[in-house]
Amino acid sequence: MADNPFGDLGALGGLMKGFSGFMPQDDPQVKLMNAQTQLSDLKAQEAAAYTEIGKQAFAQNPDAYPAQADKLRLIQANIAEAQAALNQQTQDNKAAEAAAKDATAALTCPSCGHLNPEGVKFCQECGAKLGPGKLVCPGCGAENPPGTRFCGGCGQKLGE
Repeated sequence: MADNPFGDLGALGGLMKGFSGFMPQDDPQVKLMNAQTQLSDLKAQEAAAYTEIGKQAFAQNPDAYPAQADKLRLIQANIAEAQAALNQQTQDNKAAEAAAKDATAALTCPSCGHLNPEGVKFCQECGAKLGPGKLVCPGCGAENPPGTRFCGGCGQKLGE
């Protein structure tokens, strides 16, 4: 594709195709780009058709393709591992966000909302005491005083 002034269109094919509608259609470069985009689209359709044929043939007789079956099982195992790693990372990110939110909440004055630096015991803006505020029950949403072990509204154990 040395003659292609736009390089391999790949994922940008659709974008370039959209832009080509704004370009003069009699321009030789636009004609070339349109022809290359059409060829690329047709090749993608062909590959999708071959993929479907292969899936159907394999489903009908997997024993006829032992090497491909082994490769497919390995790929599926790798997909499962990658999905597990993605799920774990998602959970880790949520936990880190929650910890950061909790850390910010502990530094935010319950009286005036000022964000104080770490290590201070009293708000630098209004002088209110900082520290653990009321505990909110995750079950019923009732507010409980600091140090309470069980919710006064529903009896659920409260975390510290």
